[in-house]
Amino acid sequence: MAYYVVPDFDGKREGNRLTLMLNGELVYLEPYGRNAIRFRSSKSLRIDTSLNWNLLPVEDTDVEISISREKGVLVNGDITAEISGDGTVEYFRTSTHELLLGESWIDGRVHTAPLRRAREFRVLSGDSFKVDLYFRADRDEHFYGMGQDANDCFDLKGSTVDLFQKNGKCTIPYVYSSKGYGFMWNNPSVGRAEFVNNHTLWHSECCRQIDYIIMTGSSLPEINRTFTAITGRAPKFPEWAAGLWQSKLRYETQEELLSVAREYKRRGLPLSVIVIDYFHWTMQGEWKFDPEKWPDPKAMVEELDSMGIKLMVSIWPTVDPRSENYDYMSRHNLFIRGERGVDVNFMFFGPQTSFDATYPEAQQFVWSRARKNYYDYGIRMFWLDEAEPEMRPYDYDNVRMYLGNAAEVGNLYCVGYAKGFYDGLRAEGETEICNLVRCAWFGTQRYGAVLWSGDIASTFDSLRKQLKAGLNVSLCGIPWWTTDTGGFLNGDPDDPVFRELIVRWFQFSVFCPVLRLHGFRLPEPVRHPLDPDGYCGSGGPNELWSFGDEAYGILSDFLSRRQKLIPYIMKQMDKASEDGTPLLRPLFYDFEGDRRTFLVEDQYMFGPGLLVAPVVEYGARERKVYLPAGASWTDARDGRKYGGGEEITVPAGLDTIPVFYRGDADLGLF
Repeated sequence: MAYYVVPDFDGKREGNRLTLMLNGELVYLEPYGRNAIRFRSSKSLRIDTSLNWNLLPVEDTDVEISISREKGVLVNGDITAEISGDGTVEYFRTSTHELLLGESWIDGRVHTAPLRRAREFRVLSGDSFKVDLYFRADRDEHFYGMGQDANDCFDLKGSTVDLFQKNGKCTIPYVYSSKGYGFMWNNPSVGRAEFVNNHTLWHSECCRQIDYIIMTGSSLPEINRTFTAITGRAPKFPEWAAGLWQSKLRYETQEELLSVAREYKRRGLPLSVIVIDYFHWTMQGEWKFDPEKWPDPKAMVEELDSMGIKLMVSIWPTVDPRSENYDYMSRHNLFIRGERGVDVNFMFFGPQTSFDATYPEAQQFVWSRARKNYYDYGIRMFWLDEAEPEMRPYDYDNVRMYLGNAAEVGNLYCVGYAKGFYDGLRAEGETEICNLVRCAWFGTQRYGAVLWSGDIASTFDSLRKQLKAGLNVSLCGIPWWTTDTGGFLNGDPDDPVFRELIVRWFQFSVFCPVLRLHGFRLPEPVRHPLDPDGYCGSGGPNELWSFGDEAYGILSDFLSRRQKLIPYIMKQMDKASEDGTPLLRPLFYDFEGDRRTFLVEDQYMFGPGLLVAPVVEYGARERKVYLPAGASWTDARDGRKYGGGEEITVPAGLDTIPVFYRGDADLGLF
């Protein structure tokens, strides 16, 4: 057996791009923004440079490219890529030549079967491939991001992450490494990422080329600014959206909804938004009020407006074959379709298909229905539910979208869904756009979308997991984020355990970007989701006063604290719009020099001035809090001062949540 000898480098410079052709593969390395390098390669020997998915264009940067017999080198600010003659790529911090990330080739021999290459292409058909990309593992490295997932993982090292969208799971394939770089996998296909001890893997089930961007900087905030310049930033957050959003599984009638709004007004409880959830419509795919239960939408909106309350309505992408829009949409190819068999992708009160949110004409048609049946009544907020879209079964390779097969492009569906409504509202002259969506990918934040974490359980275990999910998604360009306060499934307003849960969850939600009360409360009526004529229930009560006198007193008190927070929240939301800085973020975002913060998964910074430590265990009346080094801290409840770099134990009665001001700041919250 002969040992492998690295061939001479045979690449060339083409403008700001370094290219290499080898072993049936074409490779491009080029700058993409400040301190960022984009890698693309394909076995088709063609790189489709128009295939940018949802990236924004960036300004050209001055780069240095040098070519020698051993390697090609591209330098873009503080990141350097080196590619050898066999195509192996490594990335270094320019200022220190510290290795950030290196490809993992397990070969080193010839004249025998290869063990594994760093870039494996397996042809599916034509120019479509199944792809594996391997990097060397660093056992001391930690990873954060990848969207939101109730997998109970804050640090993703040692875990695997599926790359697809589902109810309760949102895939945004970007990670921040504790070594000081960000990595975005610019590929909307179904796949998998592995951050395990023997390698880091990015796997695509179907794509035409490998495409990723690696970026670095002097700090996490600087890297985040680069990342959000590439993927986009949220528009200006409307101040009215910073208050309480009231929702339950669904209010069944116009009078029921108005009675709740009037009761909030009677009690003097500030309410910003009230929500009409699903099955207020005549039929799935008709996107209009049932006139029997919602007889005068215009008068309803006017009364709510007089109370200072915005109305949000639920939109589903599903279309029933019996609906008035089905024939037109079918004839104009506005649906996602089955590659094989029938075009049904969801069963809920009968067979349903979904409009194709990746198709601009389908976006425009659905908005035209929403404009006529909701917007013209004065409704300006839309809840874009089922945004994955939800499917039965999740056979992505059997779904055809306008952009391609769902195995290749399926993660983009939610982006088109948000974009269609954003574009429609902008065309009507709206400037304060704030919709709710159940999934996101790169760029969703540009379309005025609040991401929420889906239909989650009403348990303390679920609350703990949501905290980690929120911290990870905050690093992925999503500053507008919320959960179903109290969880969605099976909370009983008369159960003492649930009453404690709703209090603890509400306390956490007060210190979240969006405060939203929602859930399917018991008692749950009998329903038959496969019966086309089945009754869709509404669930039990879910208003602030629904959980007993003790809980009501605490919840109303914390609602008043939220009102005090709004000026602070708006200042931070403006910053998110300007430079991508998230309001909710892990401790290490602000205190990266304190390495212990990388391990703290149950606390967070809420803007630069507030450290929040939610109580996520039933029965807990105290908790430990770590105060990062590099700042002094003041207990917001009693004014006691602490130094940084220490762990303390503080009281946490049911009526309180540990909150600390950074330094001597005092927002008057307690």
